This record gives sequence, structure tokens and C-alpha cells, in this order.
Amino acid sequence: MSDASASPAADFDPRAYRRALGGFATGVCVVTAHTVDGPLGITVNSFTSVSLDPPLVLWCMDIKSDRHDAFAGAERFAVHMLPVEDKAMSDRFAWGVCRLSDDEFAVDDPEPPRLLNAVTRLTCRTHDRIVMGDHLVIVGRVEAFDTRPGDALTYFRGKYGKAVDPTA
Repeated sequence: MSDASASPAADFDPRAYRRALGGFATGVCVVTAHTVDGPLGITVNSFTSVSLDPPLVLWCMDIKSDRHDAFAGAERFAVHMLPVEDKAMSDRFAWGVCRLSDDEFAVDDPEPPRLLNAVTRLTCRTHDRIVMGDHLVIVGRVEAFDTRPGDALTYFRGKYGKAVDPTA
């Protein structure tokens, strides 16, 4: 990178930094959990695998989120990688307190709520919680997973896109 693209710490611009991070294309996930407020969902794109042995994943949420306390206290959760046709679901779970509608999920107690149309779903038990800056990092141990063919919803530079399933 050229020196012209670097930003000295004294001139740090959080909005410019956010735009720079938007240059990393990500998948779009909805995390669900049973909470004291009922079954909730939250859209995240800060998701990654951590380890194969043991099978660990992590996702992050803003500590100022309306759903912070509910998800921070959840012992189990499910991560749903959304199909390209679920942009509306991603938008719906992006802001506010988002309760799941009865027609959006299935429940197999004591499993977390399962969205019905995910490309991939990971059922997890909370392994660790770590506050890092203005976010809570939630690490989950994967207990079960399932997957189906289909194009995945992506997010890049503030816009939705898709990753074409090469196996479909």
C-alpha cells in the first residue's frame, strides 16, 4: 500500500475506518437464541471459524446493542448462514429487539431456535465471552451442524451480494 492510503493515529476517522473494513466481503448470518424475552435473532457479519479441534466459532456484537444482555447471557445459540433470497430477514434482524415470529423458526427443546431456510446452520454452546473494545466476542463450541445447497447472501461495501454455490 502507498503511504497516501495510510491514516496516522492522530487523524483517525472512525467513519473512514468503517468504510475501509467494508472492503472485506463477508457472509451474512442470523444468530438465534432462547432468551428471557423469548426467541430472539440478530444479524451479524462478524463471524468466523476459530478451531477444528475442538470445533469453535466466534461472532461479535456491539455492547450497546438492544440485544446485548439477552445474547450475552445465552448458554446456547445457533448461527444461520443466510441464502441470497433472505435479504429481508437480514434487514429485519439488524436493528432493535427482534423477536422471532412463530412461522420463522422451529424448536427442538432444548435446542436454540432454528431458522427454516438457512444454507448452513451451526448449533453451539457458549464456550467463552470476551469484551474487546466496543464489542462482545462470543465463542461457541459447535455441537451440531447441517447444510444444504444454495447461493449465500454476502455483504460488501455496504451492499448485499451473493456467493454462488459451486456445488449446486
